[in-house]
Amino acid sequence: MEIDRIDGRTPNQLRPLTCSRNVLNRAHGSSSWSQGDTKVLAAVYGPKAGTKKNENPEKTCIEVIWKPKTGQTGKSEREYEMILKRTLQSICILTVNPNTTTLVIIQVVNDDGAVSFKVAICCGLAESGYVILDPAKLEEQKMKAFPYLVFPNSVLSVLPEGSPKVEGELMENGIITSVTQGAMAVDNYFHCLERGRAANEKMSAFLRRSLQPQLPG
Repeated sequence: MEIDRIDGRTPNQLRPLTCSRNVLNRAHGSSSWSQGDTKVLAAVYGPKAGTKKNENPEKTCIEVIWKPKTGQTGKSEREYEMILKRTLQSICILTVNPNTTTLVIIQVVNDDGAVSFKVAICCGLAESGYVILDPAKLEEQKMKAFPYLVFPNSVLSVLPEGSPKVEGELMENGIITSVTQGAMAVDNYFHCLERGRAANEKMSAFLRRSLQPQLPG
């Protein structure tokens, strides 16, 4: 049984994507990301010399601050900070700038669903077991569970000559971060993985096209 989506999208269709770089003057790096009516700003400061007391001085320390659209930072935002920090630690080369700290600030501009981890692809699981991709706010309210998935960048978008392997497995078949809110059966989770991987290829291609004009020739 299919679900009629409020905006007319198909179950495996992402909302329109837009992204821009260098949108903030004082940050060392910045970007805006929109997915439908959901929008966030990201700012990066650093690397700056020194790390916190309990951090490894032989690596870069990554700190994350997540700011909601309104109100004070709460439990949810602290959870987002921890998950995003661990995700960035797993994909960044931390030994390039040892004994330094890089600060990442995420500001939610508007939340119309799937805002929790904008580095991730979100799927929604309905009570009927049906899976939809990238749910909007009103759709989220009808879902029983949400997996947020971060995949490696599609190597076809950066290495068209072939796909590298890690321990015999294609790199793009891996997963970097998986966070589930709510409960779902294993079969439903793997269905979400399948939908997420297909969406990741589209998102990787979009990012590549968006950044292409800014790459050196």
